[in-house]
Amino acid sequence: MAMNYDHVMSLTSEGNRFSYTDRETMLYALGIGMGRDPLDETELAYVFEREPLKTVASMASVLSRVPIMAESGYNRAMVVHGEMSITLDRPLPPEGALIADARVVEAYDKGEGRGALVYVETKVCTADDNQPLFTTLSASFCRGDGGFGGSTDPTPAPHTVPDRAPDFTCALETRPDQALLYRLNGDRNPLHADPVLARRVGFPVPILHGLCTYGTACKAILQTICGYDHTMIRGLDVRFSSPVYPGETIITDMWRDGNIVSFQCRLKERDKTVIRNGKCTLAS
Repeated sequence: MAMNYDHVMSLTSEGNRFSYTDRETMLYALGIGMGRDPLDETELAYVFEREPLKTVASMASVLSRVPIMAESGYNRAMVVHGEMSITLDRPLPPEGALIADARVVEAYDKGEGRGALVYVETKVCTADDNQPLFTTLSASFCRGDGGFGGSTDPTPAPHTVPDRAPDFTCALETRPDQALLYRLNGDRNPLHADPVLARRVGFPVPILHGLCTYGTACKAILQTICGYDHTMIRGLDVRFSSPVYPGETIITDMWRDGNIVSFQCRLKERDKTVIRNGKCTLAS
């Protein structure tokens, strides 16, 4: 079944229930590089259940996977993650039960041979009191589905990074086995684990998850600007521009203007920018 604009725009999924414990919270933190130094008390607070266990804001990106696009008719083999945005109403608790409602916001048609960009919004509240917790907006770049009859309006303009030298820079090494650990957060796409498949689709080795790069950028801001205060980050928006190979070093350049931190991520080993137009919103 090919994509159909009216059908895609009708896709909704309400009342999806999820739960997580401190185990998932600590596993996520380990997956984005927390706890490499087991004697570092600041990071131990994210990976050891000693009270109070802290949470990384970017974990919201993996807590409520609603497979709404499975019914869209897109060519799954040709889809990559284009953009990711989270907005937190309050800091994530270290464990809890959640209810998620998802809908397609818009489906942009870039034309035959140029792909499509589909935005899915997911609103999440806590199950015990039905209070808003966070909202995600995820854009899938469907490379094989251009010309399906979707919206030809301009896509949303990205955040603009300041035209000056970065105020802060943070380099974080990834581990060669990091994708194998991070995939236990829920994304078991074999592209991140199977060397044979990776070579078949044009990569020398399995690639790191885009959302792991996203989490690494969040960690860079958390330790460089927030002093590991997990309550400070209330929003994190990015555009993905290139994959990372496990073992590479992600350098995050940051510009702070009030409660907005603009950022971009590049690789130390290769001349590649892997995240563009990053915007982190801090608590006022």
